[in-house]
Amino acid sequence: MNDFAPHITKKRFGQHFLHDKNILSRIVEYVAPKPGERIVEIGPGEGALTLPLLRAAGGLTVIELDRDLIEPLRKRASGVGELTIVHRDVLEVDITALAAGATIRLVGNLPYNISTPILFHCLDQAAAIRDMHFMLQKEVVERMAAGPGSKTYGRLSVMLQLRCAVEPLFDVPPTAFAPPPKVDSAVVRLAPLPADKLPQADFEMIDRVVRAAFGQRRKTLSNALKGVADADDLAAAGIDPRLRAEQLAPATFVSLAQHLQAKG
Repeated sequence: MNDFAPHITKKRFGQHFLHDKNILSRIVEYVAPKPGERIVEIGPGEGALTLPLLRAAGGLTVIELDRDLIEPLRKRASGVGELTIVHRDVLEVDITALAAGATIRLVGNLPYNISTPILFHCLDQAAAIRDMHFMLQKEVVERMAAGPGSKTYGRLSVMLQLRCAVEPLFDVPPTAFAPPPKVDSAVVRLAPLPADKLPQADFEMIDRVVRAAFGQRRKTLSNALKGVADADDLAAAGIDPRLRAEQLAPATFVSLAQHLQAKG
C-alpha cells in the first residue's frame, strides 16, 4: 500500500519518472551493482530505480533537488539498505568529494533540460568515476556516440569520446515514463578512460578549439577558428583549412590543441 499522495511533477525540474518494470530491470542488469560498491544516483525521483539498486548494493547515495521527494523516498528506502540523500543541484555537487578517495559509479535518469551540463560536470571529475549509466534523450545519446562525418557529431561527441568509452545500450519509449516525454529516450554507458589513454594536452585548450570549430560548423575551419588558430597552426597540425569541424576526428583536435599549447 502506498502511504504517499501522488507527487505532482514539476516542469522546471524536467521531471519524467520511469515506471516501466522491464526497463528498470534492464538498467539494473546493465549496472550489475555489487554489495559495497560506492554508487550515486542522480535524480532518484520516486525511487523506482533507487530501491532495486539499494537492495543489490546495500548502500546508495542519491542527489535530489526537489525537497518534496526527499521524505517519501527516505521512508520507501527504510529497511531496504543504507540510503544517503544529498539535497542539492547536481551541478553544485563535488563528485570527487563524494568518491572520498575511491571511484564511484553514477546512475541516473537525467533531467533532459540540463543533461548536457550534467555530462560536462561529470567529465570534469572523470578521474573519480568508474562508470556512468544514464538515461537521456535519444537524440543526445546519438550525439554522444556519433563519429566524424555525421550530422550529429559535434562538441559533445568529441569531448566525451576523448575521455570516455561511449556505449549506447538500448532505447526507451515515452510510454515508460509518467508523464511521458515528447521524445524517445535511450540508456548509455560511459566508462572513463584510464590516465594513460587520455590526450596529452590541456583539456581547456582542447575545449576552446572544439567549441570554436563547432560554434560555426557550416564555415570552413580557417574561418571558424579565426582568433584561435591561424593557417600556420592548422598546417602544423596537419589540418586542411578547407575542411569543416565535423570532418575531423577527435585526435586531430588534440593535435591542434597540443600545437597551440606548445606555441604558447
